[in-house]
Amino acid sequence: MAKRTVSLLLLLLYGACVTTAAQVCRMLSHPVLPLLSDERDINIGAVFSLHRNVLLNIHPFSSEPEPTNCISLNLREFKFAQTLIFAIEEINNSTQLLPGVTLGYKIYDACGSVSQTVLSSMALMNGYEETLHDESCSKPPFVHAIVGESSSSPTIGMASLVGPFSIPVVSHFATCACLSDRKRFPSFFRTIPSDYYQSKALAQLVKHFGWTWVGTVRSRNDYGNNGIAAFEKMAEQEGICIEYSEAIIRTDPQEQLLKTLEVIKKATARVVLAFISFGDFVPFLKLIAQENITGLQWVGSESWITSRIIAETKEYSFLTGTVGFAVANAKLDGLREFLVTVHPDQEPKNELLKEFWETVFQCSLRNTGSGTRVCTGSEHLTELQNEYTDVSELRIASKVYTAVYAIAHALHNLINDVKSATNISKGDLPTPLKVLEYIKDVSFTVKTGENLFFDASGDPVAKYDLVNWQPAEDGSLQFKLVGVYDSSLPSETLLQVDQENMVWAENSRQVPVSVCSESCPPGTRKAVQKRRPVCCYDCIPCADGEISNETDSSDCFPCDLEYWSNENKDTCVLKIIEFLSYTEIMGIVLSICSFIGLLLTSMISFVFYLHKETPIVRANNSELSFLLLFSLTLCFLCSLTFIGRPTEWSCMLRHTAFGITFTITPTRPGS
Repeated sequence: MAKRTVSLLLLLLYGACVTTAAQVCRMLSHPVLPLLSDERDINIGAVFSLHRNVLLNIHPFSSEPEPTNCISLNLREFKFAQTLIFAIEEINNSTQLLPGVTLGYKIYDACGSVSQTVLSSMALMNGYEETLHDESCSKPPFVHAIVGESSSSPTIGMASLVGPFSIPVVSHFATCACLSDRKRFPSFFRTIPSDYYQSKALAQLVKHFGWTWVGTVRSRNDYGNNGIAAFEKMAEQEGICIEYSEAIIRTDPQEQLLKTLEVIKKATARVVLAFISFGDFVPFLKLIAQENITGLQWVGSESWITSRIIAETKEYSFLTGTVGFAVANAKLDGLREFLVTVHPDQEPKNELLKEFWETVFQCSLRNTGSGTRVCTGSEHLTELQNEYTDVSELRIASKVYTAVYAIAHALHNLINDVKSATNISKGDLPTPLKVLEYIKDVSFTVKTGENLFFDASGDPVAKYDLVNWQPAEDGSLQFKLVGVYDSSLPSETLLQVDQENMVWAENSRQVPVSVCSESCPPGTRKAVQKRRPVCCYDCIPCADGEISNETDSSDCFPCDLEYWSNENKDTCVLKIIEFLSYTEIMGIVLSICSFIGLLLTSMISFVFYLHKETPIVRANNSELSFLLLFSLTLCFLCSLTFIGRPTEWSCMLRHTAFGITFTITPTRPGS
């Protein structure tokens, strides 16, 4: 109910609607204008964080708020925007895709802010005219689809806002698994895999290297919270325990970051999973370098695992050996040539292009007298090698390119179906709802070789490269491809790792060990320590007659009756049969005694038999005497069952025969 109320309040912000012909729609605040735009037959909206931060003004609520000011140009996001323009121009020049129809664009700046993303989204839906002279404020959206944003939290705000209006949103870098919820985000799609698959891949990676005791650090936002939650669930299934789970955000005070570092330093886990967005990780890395924390094995999320800004900073050499998953790299022919043609003279009134030029060349297009070098305008982008001009890592930029093509293919299929491609006019433009219906079913192959289609949740097939950070000759770190993860493959081949070519923390070639307790060898069993995770245990030796024949056995198992545990308690061996042999002295002596007793008893029995009719024998109860002599004979024979190799019959007769013969041996009371 609360979310519905917030949505309704947001919708009230973008204008005042009238009910009579005499009134008009008037925007109540300053219009939000696109920083880059080119209107054509069909327009695509885009929202990128072209600036890193927004200057927050304190509103007195007694006057109209001033326009938002954003600072610190983000070259990576500017590159994303230019990649979108490159893709649109490529489509407009194509005779195969959308022939006779041209695409335009409106690119807005989110400034790394959720609220600014929402404002930009409303501007894309409603336009930016201060006054509408129509009789009604109602009109179709300005754009048919929106590309963006690069972070999960702003994208959640955007998708929540435009979803009820059935405007497709295709993100290139919002990976939060929560965005796959079709009930909350019915019009959301993305060209980058969901964090659900990344978390699953990370859990399998950690398990693959035997790291059962790890720590986690996450961004305190939707990206980090949902990503680590999914990882913890997968890790539990894989038998991995988490020693600590810390959360940070770029606005945290240094004292808070130091507390997090203290937790990491005191922990026994040597592997740290950093599920952190790039903007949150950089200030944290600076503090780690200051505190000189080394020896940790870092596992990174795709947000920063291919960041050249981090890898090329020599102060971050402690990240040597870092591993993590990144979306597959791609090559876009012609993109670099397009990027280096950007120049302020293309749009002299465009302040963004001027700011870009001043940023990359560290000069000023205005003679401010502040000592800053004045730009001549004859500088060449081809001479620069920075985050903007570098096209060796187009993992995310290629997803922007793919997002534009996904929208274009949906429009192409839609227009072909209504057979209006050649005579299309603005009055006959397809609605965003129709585009949404068609984008669900797109399936095409991009020139990068990627085959794109969306599942029921709007997600593509998850494919990742396993990246390892290895030292370069200049002291920086370089990315080495050491494996792949493909969710479309069978479970036993999902993860493929080239372990021989990997480098680990502190440039070691040995896989680091990160366990709470060392493995229990065969002959012992695990006993979980009280009030500790299941990965923390003691190794208890098996009892006599029990064994465990595998490492980290949870229990000991008894041997069969004929077997006994060996000295190491890891194998059952046949019991050694010890018996009194007839060839031993004791066996010979006992056998002779037994036969002498048998002989004497037999002789007496014979004498008694010969004189059984005599008065003395009859007076002595001959029947009882014969029974006694017979019982004594059996008693002497019973002793022979205890001599010689035991058999099944001899073992049964030993005690039963002896007991019975002594039981039937009658004696006279008092004798």
